[in-house]
Amino acid sequence: MINLQNVTKTYDTPAGSFPALRGVDLTIAGGEFVAIVGKSGSGKSTLLNMIGGIDHPTIGSVNVGGTMIHDLDQEQLATWRGRTVGFVFQFFQLLPTLTIAENVMLPMDFLGTLDARKRRPRALELLERVSIAEQADKLPSTLSGGQQQRVAIARALANDPPLIIADEPTGNLDTATSAEIFKLFGELAHDGKTIVVVTHERDAASIVDRTVTINDGWIER
Repeated sequence: MINLQNVTKTYDTPAGSFPALRGVDLTIAGGEFVAIVGKSGSGKSTLLNMIGGIDHPTIGSVNVGGTMIHDLDQEQLATWRGRTVGFVFQFFQLLPTLTIAENVMLPMDFLGTLDARKRRPRALELLERVSIAEQADKLPSTLSGGQQQRVAIARALANDPPLIIADEPTGNLDTATSAEIFKLFGELAHDGKTIVVVTHERDAASIVDRTVTINDGWIER
């Protein structure tokens, strides 16, 4: 599903060049649940951004599902991301003026993957999948952090992407809620989704299929 070869990412800063990733080689199989762990500033989020096509490598190749995404232009990348990747963020990124159901429908509206009449039923189906359908017509501000993250996961599934990537998805949640979110990710992987999560959760190793540790831009072997 995912293959990175010799991926290096260097950022130019006022203090000089900063190497965020240094010759990373990584393969992740379809349906695998992988946690990326490491200290702050180690390159975890940069690696996730490479996989999700949010950023381009300075050197190296990124192949996701047979597409060399480092060769795509911005318009091609946007379409590719919409069909291939579901994103889950630490701070949920729900639009506050839209209802929960409308937030889940947004990716469908963007790509037009479903007839307009089918989008709300699809959103309700996904909200039921993450056990929060009863909140469909409420605004995000009325929900707890754990509930909002469930909505974010439902939104990530809107266009049925094969890959879900999540950057610190439980960083603002309590221990019990974090465990529930990781359990949900595990269920999605069992259903065939490829899940890649950046996390500081100590208990993640007991849930995921594999842990990848990154340190100063290198993957530890």
